[in-house]
Amino acid sequence: MTTSTAINSAPNGPRCVVTDDQAVALLTAAVDTPSVSGHERPVAELLRSRASDMGLASTIDETGSVVAATAGDPLRSDPRTADIVLLGHIDTVPGHIAVKRVGDRLYGRGSVDAKGPLVAFLIAAATAALPEGVRLVVVGAVEEEIATSRGARAAAARYRPAACVIGEPSGWDAVTIGYKGRLLATCRLARSLSHTAGPSGSVADEAHAWWTRVLAGVARLNEGREGAFSSVQATLRSMHTGSDGLREHAEVRAGFRLPPDVSPDAIRGLLASCAGSATLDFSGAEVAHVADRGNAVVRALSATLRAGGVAPRHLKKTGTSDMNVVGPIWGCPIAAYGAGDSSLDHTPEEHIQIPEFLRSIAVLRAALEQLAGEVATGAPGGR
Repeated sequence: MTTSTAINSAPNGPRCVVTDDQAVALLTAAVDTPSVSGHERPVAELLRSRASDMGLASTIDETGSVVAATAGDPLRSDPRTADIVLLGHIDTVPGHIAVKRVGDRLYGRGSVDAKGPLVAFLIAAATAALPEGVRLVVVGAVEEEIATSRGARAAAARYRPAACVIGEPSGWDAVTIGYKGRLLATCRLARSLSHTAGPSGSVADEAHAWWTRVLAGVARLNEGREGAFSSVQATLRSMHTGSDGLREHAEVRAGFRLPPDVSPDAIRGLLASCAGSATLDFSGAEVAHVADRGNAVVRALSATLRAGGVAPRHLKKTGTSDMNVVGPIWGCPIAAYGAGDSSLDHTPEEHIQIPEFLRSIAVLRAALEQLAGEVATGAPGGR
């Protein structure tokens, strides 16, 4: 990427100029570089190189995440400098989508979830004017899509930021302040084979009965609750049965999305009470996280949108993000922001609107400058 140094009053590190065409070219290159979870290295190398071209100190950490900072060692905090962490992710779900430009739309896996927000982070960080004593750290984390969140967990241990923005699609005119919690469960059943004409039914019948009991328990939990964000959502992800001629087995995978007042432990207890002879395994446990809509990050993004004549929307999402991982650990002002329609996440039609992507960069740059000024002066962070 061709860049040029911009003259401004910010003393903290080099600043550069990135044209709209260059921004779109970088996004296209990132989307055109496959990075299914567990295979993120090529796109990490691409973004590390381009971040360096833009004057950011960049590297790849021990997890394979790309990390870039406006000053100092990107993998170390400096007690004399306040960090604002911009945490996105570079991995995608599987499924090839041909990368193509159709009018103002850029199609490709990851264009919305979440290379668009991450590339916007890098450009906004490289071009923002920052006061002395504040730096931006951009993390393109690995393994966000497979519930391990390995990259985010490494970042959570490495930094203690003054503020954090999560890179997920909210739409350029909205700010996400909350995500539901999650629990993934696998139920396994095995028994001696019996004749299908007999009275005992099949192992598939037994698995179906378990799921019926689970749904009844979830329905009881949801009594008096209104709206998807406030309710427990239960989804049957897969069911497999098999037999070796002597024994038959079933494996059922299910996912649960949890409101703030329902913990993963509560759902573990519910599933155990329904298990009977089944064995249960659990993974992907995350507690819901809802930020104060008056915190410094939400204020900065919202004020920037209002200054542009837009009434910002404040969203609570029924999915999860790396906000669930770092939010409880850092306890700092936090929100998620990024261009893109999240209803296109993981779909065969995933695409991002180029004008929206470019608007999001301008919003981020202005909001980060406001937030950095507040952090530098020690103004209340609204935690």
